[in-house]
Amino acid sequence: MAHNLLKGKKGIIFGALDEKSLAWRTALRCVEEGAEIVLTNAPVALRMGEINKLAEICKAPVIPADVTITDDLKNLFTKSMEHFGGKIDFVLHSVGMSLNVRKGRSYTDLDYDFSLKTLNISALSLHRVLQTAYQMDAINEWGSVVALTYIAAQRAFPDYSEMADAKAMLESVARSFGYHYGIKNKVRVNTVSQSPTPTTAGSGVKGFGGFIGYAEKMSPLGNASADNCADYLVTLFSDMTKMVTMQNLYHDGGFSFTGVSNAIMDALDK
Repeated sequence: MAHNLLKGKKGIIFGALDEKSLAWRTALRCVEEGAEIVLTNAPVALRMGEINKLAEICKAPVIPADVTITDDLKNLFTKSMEHFGGKIDFVLHSVGMSLNVRKGRSYTDLDYDFSLKTLNISALSLHRVLQTAYQMDAINEWGSVVALTYIAAQRAFPDYSEMADAKAMLESVARSFGYHYGIKNKVRVNTVSQSPTPTTAGSGVKGFGGFIGYAEKMSPLGNASADNCADYLVTLFSDMTKMVTMQNLYHDGGFSFTGVSNAIMDALDK
């Protein structure tokens, strides 16, 4: 059911790859709620994914941008403002990639060149997006930027490896830049810590399928789905959350504050 929460708003969605993507589900939901959007991803991801299918459904242009290249981001914001005929109201940062995880390197045997690329793509990219928008004055007053994160930024999940470090940095960037953007233009910046979700990217983490089942048993409400996440992000892009900024917001069915559940205890007792 649509409520026109984003009627008249313009947004940029980073990271939609295929129908499993959180960014994909969010793009559909934003348009359903009345928004106009621009879709973007790295050129290599555009070749691998199905973003043109999403673009057709959403009636949205696709503007390639490598989040590690400032000139790409300047071009993205310039062309987006030309398309919209004005500034942007919201941005979703749904970007993350670990070369060490892809290559099967354990956390105790990292390739540091890979790690620097991981941090650049998965965390510093948020700073680069925000800095570019800030310097170009590309986001309207009371605009909203949200980046997707995971609770491994606070807790140890062995096979999440260096992505935990990247997510910790991502959350720090959101807090620090959120202060400056709030002072400058009332733009709010938050991160959403989502339940483990069976996306194409997430499924690359070792043991991910088993962990989804564990999180489901640990969470009083169960795991939040990709569509649940899209609903939540819509509220954060809307004017209903104008005073929420610099927060890491857990969207995980209660997993983050559950010590142990009866379901897990029962399984251990068997």
